[in-house]
Amino acid sequence: MLRKLFPHPYLTLLLVITWMLLVNQLKLGSLVLAVILGTIIPLITAPYWPDRPILRNPMAIIGYVLIVLYDIVKSNFIVAGVVLLKPNSQLKPAWVTVPIDLRTPEAITVLAGTITMTPGTVTADMSGDGRSLLIHCLHAPDPDAVRDEIKSRYEARLMRIFE
Repeated sequence: MLRKLFPHPYLTLLLVITWMLLVNQLKLGSLVLAVILGTIIPLITAPYWPDRPILRNPMAIIGYVLIVLYDIVKSNFIVAGVVLLKPNSQLKPAWVTVPIDLRTPEAITVLAGTITMTPGTVTADMSGDGRSLLIHCLHAPDPDAVRDEIKSRYEARLMRIFE
């Protein structure tokens, strides 16, 4: 019964939290609307998303989110320093190809989104076979170090969560 009402319970929870953060007030009416939307949207979209992503270690999501938030804040300061203090002649932009071992589409999407959310980097493309991402870096004196950091800091954690 619960599985029919909440076909994607994590999505329901995410939608409720997101709605409450968007309205920015803790009122009963807002919470009721959030629960209604968090229930109806997954019900309507369930036929288009038959295979629910399997989270092998849901608690690891908390650590992953905290690391990403820390990296976003840190990168904002680094990018601000690069933009404000570094002359264009000293910038070393780079295209970095990151081979990925992730196989689930949800994990690959989270990785690509994480890279794009972190200031100074953007995921530009994915190879046709889905085995590598093309990343553009604003300033990467050592592109290999960028690739290694993405693999160890993000991809390894996503492997523990999804695969």
